[in-house]
Amino acid sequence: MNRGAKVLYCVYLALLMGFTGFVTLDTFVIARVETMLEAPQTTQTPSVASAEPIVTENSYQDAHISIQIDTRRLDDTTVYIADVTLSSPEYLKTALAQNAYGKNVTETTSAIAERQSAILAINGDYYGSRERGYVLRNGTLYRSTAAADQEDLVIFSDGSFAVIDEGSISADSLLQGAMQVLSFGPALVADGEITVSQKDEVGKAMVSNPRTAIGVVAPLHYLFVVSDGRTSQSAGLSLYELAQLMQSLGTQTAYNLDGGGSSALYFNGTVVNNPTTNGRRIQERRVSDIVYIGY
Repeated sequence: MNRGAKVLYCVYLALLMGFTGFVTLDTFVIARVETMLEAPQTTQTPSVASAEPIVTENSYQDAHISIQIDTRRLDDTTVYIADVTLSSPEYLKTALAQNAYGKNVTETTSAIAERQSAILAINGDYYGSRERGYVLRNGTLYRSTAAADQEDLVIFSDGSFAVIDEGSISADSLLQGAMQVLSFGPALVADGEITVSQKDEVGKAMVSNPRTAIGVVAPLHYLFVVSDGRTSQSAGLSLYELAQLMQSLGTQTAYNLDGGGSSALYFNGTVVNNPTTNGRRIQERRVSDIVYIGY
């Protein structure tokens, strides 16, 4: 190869590396806000604000919201189960990181929850890590591009749950009564029956993982479930083990949310579980969104 060719080859490599680096940064790092929320994502109910709730280390009780958190060992894994009963579906909400919709716009679950004055919160579906998949939050449609073979959890205005296939329903039709659409999955339980097999997993995820799931037991009766994983103290759960747990707890519909290092359960100002991404350091991962209980 002559000198001129070598120079051109080096320039080509530099440009290729630069482009690859930019694509990587644009995909995973560079934040791009597309929509700022015009108003706070929470509203205060005066009658409830004046009432004094009964709060303990693992429970909350007022006239409209009841939360009981149970911590248990499932084989070699610690699992946290928040049993929630509401008087109205308006107290089941979602919130976006930095109060904005966009790509790579992230905060920790606890930071988003604190800003919303959430009583209880879990990480959501991390919509910002994907280009496709419906995003409908608190009645506002942010993304209407469907993803192939995608199961979504729809939370309707009456607080009921349903699992849909994005390919079989348009985003516009979801606006007729839907308040939230969470696009991660898969569904774990439908009509009280397990809907995953022992071989099912999310992408290339290893079998045992930290997990986050949400389920409905009866009208306005919900379960928020998070498991630890990837540590010497907690191995984690497979999707099938998570589905078995949700079924055993009585859920009629249950759905798998983002897991791994994203899995976090926040209650009364504290992260209850032990979020970890590498098995060595307990630390929250920054995520796109949360599901929470609050006013």
